[in-house]
Amino acid sequence: MSLAITLHVLAAVIWVGGMFFAWMILRPVAGELLEPPQRLTLWYHVFQRFFPWVWAAVVVLLATGLWMLFGVFGSMAGASFHVHLMLVSGLAMMAIFLHIWFAPYPRLGRAVASENWAAGGQQLGQIRRLIGINLILGLATVAIASGGRFF
Repeated sequence: MSLAITLHVLAAVIWVGGMFFAWMILRPVAGELLEPPQRLTLWYHVFQRFFPWVWAAVVVLLATGLWMLFGVFGSMAGASFHVHLMLVSGLAMMAIFLHIWFAPYPRLGRAVASENWAAGGQQLGQIRRLIGINLILGLATVAIASGGRFF
């Protein structure tokens, strides 16, 4: 259990912390200082480095979450309500990430490669909104995970 929970928390910190940094720090500064060609190119390259970490976090979160769910609680029936909430919100976050990965992210890459800044801006806007939703879900999930058994 100690290994599973440690890996689970580290994966969540990497994913949610990365989204928080991107949304709250990098996004406003890039929008303020960079013109669309530089801003879109920056974001595409940031995502190229961040998204493999998100993939790793997704794998670790699923593996350790299921390990704890079935190894510690025995089944969904043995888990508290906050564990069910964590699972649902985590799966929703993963679904949103998969959508980003397979839809607007590749379109952003094609737009940057072809220097179609208007199309790239549309894709970046969609990614920004979806990451914003995921950030809210991620922060809520962290709150549920850390304080859920006390609610």
